[in-house]
Amino acid sequence: MAGRKKGRSFLKYVIPLSLISLAGFVALQFVYPAVSVLKKVNPKKTAMMEYREAEWKREGKNYRVVQKWVPLRAVSPYLVKAVLIGEDDKFWKHEGFDYEAMQKAIEKDIKEQKFKLGGSTISQQLAKNLFLSPSKNPGRKIREAIITWRMEKALSKKRILELYLNVAEWGDEGIFGIEAAARHYYGKPASALGPEEAVRLAAVLPNPRKFNPVGNQRYVVNRSNLIYKIMVRRGIVVPEYDVVEENTEPDVASEGQQSSQPIERTKPSE
Repeated sequence: MAGRKKGRSFLKYVIPLSLISLAGFVALQFVYPAVSVLKKVNPKKTAMMEYREAEWKREGKNYRVVQKWVPLRAVSPYLVKAVLIGEDDKFWKHEGFDYEAMQKAIEKDIKEQKFKLGGSTISQQLAKNLFLSPSKNPGRKIREAIITWRMEKALSKKRILELYLNVAEWGDEGIFGIEAAARHYYGKPASALGPEEAVRLAAVLPNPRKFNPVGNQRYVVNRSNLIYKIMVRRGIVVPEYDVVEENTEPDVASEGQQSSQPIERTKPSE
């Protein structure tokens, strides 16, 4: 009897303290980290970069972060369009969250009995890259959601996109940001990227450590071809004359059905 009373007394204090701690943790996310400074300040190092550096040290790899910051105006419009199509086709319309994509991801998680919760927008990916770890536990996802909401309120869409393109991981050897990626893979600045190069670089973003934009991996070939076709369909890219001649009789019905559909943001397994 005495043991039961002690147990109840213990729970009487533990439960309220746990709730207070949780509330404090959530409240903290609304003031920290500071996101308004990102309006004008370019982050020197992100949480993802620090995570990779610690990982390389543990594994004895002599890698270092390679990154060169460039303004959005110095990035090829083809690359910008390709990334938006591949990663977040509703970027300019949503307020940080693509609820339709999230619903599909949740349904997939339930079906597979796993907690992955994909369907992340560019804003969500930026929040994770800047401030969080790659883990997919519920606590991290809560922090990601709050930081995403705060960034969408504090920063312009163009600034969010500029930040994302400069800090996104783009390779297995410390390549971060589109300028470093363009020079590493194609030997040219990001401003000079053509449509074929742009779709290749966009295609590997779901898993840049596994896929190489200049290789012949099936996933990269298929995904880049799909992004390229959407760019052609939307008039972003005008194909060469001989390619147009080969497709002078398109399937109008099929085209009409597909033209408004964004690319499926399927994330390959790690």
